[in-house]
Amino acid sequence: MDAFLWLKALHVISIIAWMAGLLYLPRLFVYHSAQTSGSDISELLKVMERRLLKFIMNPAMIASWLFGFIIAAKSHAFSEPWFHVKLLMVVALTIFHIMLGIWRKQFETDQNKKSERFYRLVNEVPTVLMIIIVIMVIVKPF
Repeated sequence: MDAFLWLKALHVISIIAWMAGLLYLPRLFVYHSAQTSGSDISELLKVMERRLLKFIMNPAMIASWLFGFIIAAKSHAFSEPWFHVKLLMVVALTIFHIMLGIWRKQFETDQNKKSERFYRLVNEVPTVLMIIIVIMVIVKPF
């Protein structure tokens, strides 16, 4: 069996899990920002947000980076211009992930100051970055 194909499969699986979280957590923030602090729904959303980040998103991000780095090294992608763009977009996704963690802590301590509209807008960020990444990987425009 080809180990490289297993690496690629594990990379795709981890990316799917990470992207699911990157798309879902801001949506939870949209709902959470519309709730009164201390309400039953607010407290439930806190639990959901923490578990999503801790048990799905963080491990998936780490796995995505790990498998992606190994694949890039084995395929000599570091010298390809398309890969530099892809890598920059993955760094942007990682920064977005970190920001989601900061915002989650603000919700956890009832310190959120951002609006429902803000979270609706930031919910589009991972989609745009994902589109660029997929185009870089599949089309390799340069």
